[in-house]
Amino acid sequence: MPKINFKKWLNHKHFSVIVSLLLVSFISFFIVGYYFQKQLMETYNKQSSVIIQDKTGEIISIKPNEKGYWTQNLDKISPRFKEFLLEKEDEYFYHHFGFNPWSIFRASVGYLGFGSEGGSSTITQQLVKILLGKELERNVKNKIIESFYTLSIELYQSKERILKMYVNSVYFGNHAQGLAEASQLYFDVSSDMLTDGQVLQLLATISSPTKNNPAQFKNQQIALAIAQRLGLNNQTLITTDSVVVKENMQKYSHFSKSSFELRDLIDNSSENQQLTVDKELTEKIRKIVDRNIEDLKLRGAKNAAAVIIKLPENEILTLIGSPDPGYFAEGYQINMLKEPRPIGSTIKPFIYLKAFEKGLRPYTLVDDREYKYITAIGFPLYPKNFDYKYRGEVSLYYALSNSLNVPAVKVLEYVELEDFYKFLEKDFEFKAVQDLDNYQLGIALGVLEMSLIDLTHYFTIFSNNGVLKELKIYKNNKALTLDKQITEPKYIQLINKILNDRKTGIEQFGLKSDFNLFQPNYALKTGTSRDFRDSWVVGYTPDFLVGVWIGNHDNTPTKGISGQLGAGRIWAETMEVLLNSEYNKKTSFEFNLLKKFYEKGFIEYGLPDDNYEDHLNALRERDLTLILHPHNGDIFLLEKDTKIILEAKKAVKWFINGKFLDECQTTIFIPQKAGQYRIRAEGNNGFQETITIWTNE
Repeated sequence: MPKINFKKWLNHKHFSVIVSLLLVSFISFFIVGYYFQKQLMETYNKQSSVIIQDKTGEIISIKPNEKGYWTQNLDKISPRFKEFLLEKEDEYFYHHFGFNPWSIFRASVGYLGFGSEGGSSTITQQLVKILLGKELERNVKNKIIESFYTLSIELYQSKERILKMYVNSVYFGNHAQGLAEASQLYFDVSSDMLTDGQVLQLLATISSPTKNNPAQFKNQQIALAIAQRLGLNNQTLITTDSVVVKENMQKYSHFSKSSFELRDLIDNSSENQQLTVDKELTEKIRKIVDRNIEDLKLRGAKNAAAVIIKLPENEILTLIGSPDPGYFAEGYQINMLKEPRPIGSTIKPFIYLKAFEKGLRPYTLVDDREYKYITAIGFPLYPKNFDYKYRGEVSLYYALSNSLNVPAVKVLEYVELEDFYKFLEKDFEFKAVQDLDNYQLGIALGVLEMSLIDLTHYFTIFSNNGVLKELKIYKNNKALTLDKQITEPKYIQLINKILNDRKTGIEQFGLKSDFNLFQPNYALKTGTSRDFRDSWVVGYTPDFLVGVWIGNHDNTPTKGISGQLGAGRIWAETMEVLLNSEYNKKTSFEFNLLKKFYEKGFIEYGLPDDNYEDHLNALRERDLTLILHPHNGDIFLLEKDTKIILEAKKAVKWFINGKFLDECQTTIFIPQKAGQYRIRAEGNNGFQETITIWTNE
């Protein structure tokens, strides 16, 4: 036998080529394998459902992934599940490089017809099939491709990582992907709380998730068969009956009620999101809303909404647009948080704020009496107070405390409509339902529509020293926005001083009221729209703000539900919850920029540089009206003994068509025939006013 000259052979050029090819092949596979496994890892990371959490980490909702499955990734696999999984699916998992040679040989022999054709896939191979989405496409080409991916992921990822990826990726039926989701869906427990029997029930599902999942009757039988194969004592195994499983599935939801109001506020990011919302607090307040609206249904109110904002950060804690989003009647599927509704008297603090900027003060006097205005469409408007009474001359402090309508109209008239329109549209960037010119002075009477979310946002300036901050819904705010200074802190303090006073408003709210809370550092404003269609309360401390609306989604009127009787109850109960919570820092309102005046023997509030007399009479000087009744343009029906009362602010000389009638404050004019009459009143200082009225037969 000839001797082989190894030295000569090793020096042969063909050997060098072979070695080089092998080396290049190894390096190429190493490089290509990196990108193969990188592709798998990207697919794995994308398959996770987007989880929306509240500020404490509580899950609010889970969005389905691209396959329509819900999945939550586990960072740690329970030891018992891991043990049973490996025994059943891949007992040599830690001893092979992605392939089990014995399983491959056994499957090959079975494929050729010599014995049974058993499964040959390792856990790594099953993971690759899942991530490539080729579970049902079984052919030689796909198997070769999957082999390269299997080697690649084994090369670059640890065994523990691969096992964890598999447990989080395997499908368990009913849109549940991964162990965490399946445990919650079928058994209503976390994966580390599964019994041995439940673990086996889930393992029995893997081979046929649709037919063999725990909601199917035969699942228990398969689980017990697996137990017997693994040498477990199936007499002591605790499994869950399919009927119980189905009951668990009916209760389990990927969306808490808190998610109903968040759909339009959060983006469609593919990343998990943590919000500022407090899920536990929201659930408490929803129960308050639901319980109260059930009582108020007897008075014709079916819908409600509530907002809680944490101050001074302007973080949204609670959004409730429906008493029960799971109910499909009564308009409960409408999110009333964002529906514009007439806001009633809640607009008044903003009107008075602009008036204080322009020179009025809380002690400024206004004449609360009957006035006549002509609307944009030509009809006369006679503003009325809530009780249809007039109080004569009152201070703006008293007028706002008791939410008087007539003074609010006079104050808005002083502010001037164009300036107030600019305040809403430019400063707040408010977009009205109609052109603001359609509302005119009716704004002071509460006809302007806003959504609750917008109204409460604007109210935050009263707790934030006149600064309007963007409402924050994300815990780690994604956008950097500039705060907007709406007004100076001194004017804010004037408003807060009035709205914080619960004593002056006794006439409107009564001595005993739901609004009398045990902690004094709060302010509030109520609102009621025409025909009691909308009931509003917005109240706040320096630490948080609560806004509540009650009404009907179809705009039908309630049976006399005012802001106090309707929204007020929910507001008061919500405030009590917050005052006893971590959000109550007991921060006091600041009034350090105000000055006390004692001109009338009691305390009045203004600003340090005020000329008291000038501010006191600022509206008097604007109101040059002498004649209180009748109004210019009034028409009277002429009948037998028709009498027209003439009333002035003070004693005047009365003239009818130039002829002297009387000298007094109030007198009676008896017209003798139909026609036009010019009524002139002349004061002692020479000032006079003339109006025209008509009498018709």
